[in-house]
Amino acid sequence: QVTVVESGGGSVQAGGSLNISCQVSRVYSGYCLGWFRQAPGKAREGVAVINARDGTTTYYDSVKGRFTLSIDNAKNTLYLQMNSLKPEDTATYYCATSVRWCHLTGDGIADVAKVNTWGKGILVTVSS
Repeated sequence: QVTVVESGGGSVQAGGSLNISCQVSRVYSGYCLGWFRQAPGKAREGVAVINARDGTTTYYDSVKGRFTLSIDNAKNTLYLQMNSLKPEDTATYYCATSVRWCHLTGDGIADVAKVNTWGKGILVTVSS
């Protein structure tokens, strides 16, 4: 059973940067790992995902060009560098992993159903 634990998060002003991380108990080659987020009153949506087998990374539309996902395989740690943050990035960010997520649809809301392992989430607040 894979477990994931998020760390980092906090508050930042618009235009600023923040880095959050996720400690994964074990990274299997056939798994995909990444982040979802959920803003108050909104559906959970995909942020970014990386394929542990080949390192292919996919970003969902709302964060393309601003966020960077990376993985340190030696430390079993996933990182999300968030730049040019906007108030609409305010959300609880969840680390997630599954095999099925490797067959993503590209629809950030629909892909929630492909995940079977979730972290507890950490809050990121961007003020204007």
